[in-house]
Amino acid sequence: MMIPTHQKGKNKAQDFDDLDPVITYRHILQTNLGIKDPLRVVALCDSDAFYAACEMVRLGVTDKPLVVLQWEGIIAVNYPARKFGISRFHKLKDAKERCPELMIVHVATYKEGDAEPGYWDNVDSRTHKVSLDYYRRESSKVFSMFKEGLPDAEIEKASIDEAFIDFTKPVRQALLQRYPYLSQIPADAPNGVDTPLPPPPLIDWGTDSHLIPIYSNADSESTDEETSQSAPLTWHDIALRLAAEMMHKVRVDIATQLGYTTSAGIARNKFLAKLCASYRKPYSQTILRNQAIPCYLKPLEFQKIRFLGGKLGQALAKEYDVSTVADLLPVPLEEFQAKFGESAIWVYEILRGIDRSEVKEKSPVNKSMLAAKALQKPITKIDDGPHWIRVLAAELSLRLNDARKERPNLWPKTLALHAGHGYGTARSKQAPFPFTKEVTVNVIAAAGGKLWKELVGNVTGTIKVTYISLGFTGIEATDASQQSIASFLDSPAVTGVKRPNEEKNGKPSKSRHRNTQRVRSRPSSPSADQNTTSFTCLECHKTLSLSPKLLSTSDVLGQAYALAAMKDEHSDFHFAESVAREMEPEVKEVRGPHKKVKTPKIQEKEIGPRGIEKFFNRT
Repeated sequence: MMIPTHQKGKNKAQDFDDLDPVITYRHILQTNLGIKDPLRVVALCDSDAFYAACEMVRLGVTDKPLVVLQWEGIIAVNYPARKFGISRFHKLKDAKERCPELMIVHVATYKEGDAEPGYWDNVDSRTHKVSLDYYRRESSKVFSMFKEGLPDAEIEKASIDEAFIDFTKPVRQALLQRYPYLSQIPADAPNGVDTPLPPPPLIDWGTDSHLIPIYSNADSESTDEETSQSAPLTWHDIALRLAAEMMHKVRVDIATQLGYTTSAGIARNKFLAKLCASYRKPYSQTILRNQAIPCYLKPLEFQKIRFLGGKLGQALAKEYDVSTVADLLPVPLEEFQAKFGESAIWVYEILRGIDRSEVKEKSPVNKSMLAAKALQKPITKIDDGPHWIRVLAAELSLRLNDARKERPNLWPKTLALHAGHGYGTARSKQAPFPFTKEVTVNVIAAAGGKLWKELVGNVTGTIKVTYISLGFTGIEATDASQQSIASFLDSPAVTGVKRPNEEKNGKPSKSRHRNTQRVRSRPSSPSADQNTTSFTCLECHKTLSLSPKLLSTSDVLGQAYALAAMKDEHSDFHFAESVAREMEPEVKEVRGPHKKVKTPKIQEKEIGPRGIEKFFNRT
């Protein structure tokens, strides 16, 4: 786990002293809108009971109590069922007693022989595998609507059911459009571009958002909404209101077009936005004004804050015998850093609502895909492995084909198989995954089956596998014009199969013609001293040669192209080896007086985590 971003040094934050920064014309006119921008606005939008909502949409259910099962455990509860007091921690029997009319849906599962997951009356963890593909697809639809509805915003998909949205840029554009006088520095401005903006106009907070109160009920006799709306306005409040209008529109569109309700929190950074997103769920959005941050944070149990709920939170609670944010505010920064290291400035700042992390859009290309199964009934016979290989291959086939619908040029470098027992040492095999025009279950299962034979082929006696996974690694978006090596070969005798780009009448297609021209830009006649029958790898120093049969049936140019294919395949082999080293710790042999012992290979002077880092798991 990565430790949250922070700043070291003497950049100290006092107790909520940055809630009303001076905003100047320079701020409103600048184009570099970073995390220090005083008009920054970030939202976290979270789908309400997403798995349950997906099943409600699929079944056409609107207001019936419903839970989603994974084997015997409840993993999602819709809001009508929550009215009966049902939660994910209840046993199914207890949930039925609380609500006899409860609808029960088991997640889709894969079984051998089916290319698509299905919903079955009887599911068995010994033969079926859970599928979350339907939820991934629906999540992609929601995320696409964020992108379409907010084209100028920075959007970061945080999980399958939530996304961070940085509204700073579109809000800045809306500010200048709605209040055009801000774009002109007055002639009598005393400090020019650094002159503070004039007081903001009155605004209508509307009814689409809840306002978190600025004062606690003990401090005021007014209602929460009254105290929130009566506080003096700032230009950051205007920015929050503009973002709320945009967020509300997208949320309504998602509910109308897809049937999913969402809840959002809108504040000045990611931490606060996520914290207030669940303030009034479901189907709501909440605004946290800067002035309301102290009132909202102080009574909060600090162990409920992300990254403070584990070992670090326990250490803080034990060290100071406290439980709330307000209890920790008197602790000086120097004391935090003396006890927990320089990085403890992050703790000091997060308690005051300061979060310097950016909203970053993630790459649409996942570098890996993994289908895994913890086996209730272990594999004890070698012949039982292919059953689960086919089940896992079905999930990989579906996910890769779904990804290729949006990006047809995606392709994985490697297919990897892992098998192990409990938490013991897992064994693995991997190999380059060859390009095929159509990715089917049979293609992946055949490649996975070959890895299985290599993995357990030399095992004598019984085996016991309780965990098995099949995955793609090195998924990349290749050049759209790139074709398989077969399209480059002029002689059918070289490949022994029909060229994939050749039409039935034997004439090359336009795409093949382009590819042929690209290859022929290289020297068509190798020189006399250029070896076209073998090559020596500079990495492993092995010499590989073309087969005698191919040499006797192809011309010099065909041999050159076939040799190029062999080089590419050998390069992929070394790539697979590098993936294996990343997946498994490298081992070295230590020779003792009587036997060899394999131990993990580590650096001679390995330094463990220090300061605040020791409270986080390293993955």
